[in-house]
Amino acid sequence: MKQSMRAKRMVRHHRRNQAKSKLSLVSLMDIFTILVFFLMLNASDVQVLQTNDAVSLPVSNANTPAAETLLMLVTPTEVILQGKFIADSQDMAAGSPNVVTRLKEELDYHTQRKSQLSEEQKRQQSITIMGDSQVNYALLKRIMQTCAESGYTNVALAVENKEDTGSALSAGGLQ
Repeated sequence: MKQSMRAKRMVRHHRRNQAKSKLSLVSLMDIFTILVFFLMLNASDVQVLQTNDAVSLPVSNANTPAAETLLMLVTPTEVILQGKFIADSQDMAAGSPNVVTRLKEELDYHTQRKSQLSEEQKRQQSITIMGDSQVNYALLKRIMQTCAESGYTNVALAVENKEDTGSALSAGGLQ
């Protein structure tokens, strides 16, 4: 039986499209190798604390990098521990014992969550306080005293590094 021109064209077309395309793994491996080297070279040991627009950190020339610790944010209006609202700054500055009790309870809760710590380690825990530069020092002193009573004796105050562009934060430790 004789095929028409259209049928012959369709057979050629189907034969041409049946060939499977091959995937070139060499170029993909080159791209991933370059990506791995890029990530290895650009990974750094700089600890960057997440900042909040409500907090304007004081400027300092501290060279101590910030460590991974419990983080307390003190703004002119509120006190926040690990993202949880604790109290209003005005209430704490006024000397309300309920506010200090609430902060102490929250700090004790974070201590209890760390069951693998020995008693000595529980008495010498670390905390970083990101306090706004406009916050009264008496309020910061009261917060630090409450932290020390709860076993957080290694207190670090986060500051913005003077020599840096502001992308990284340092924490100056108080003993």
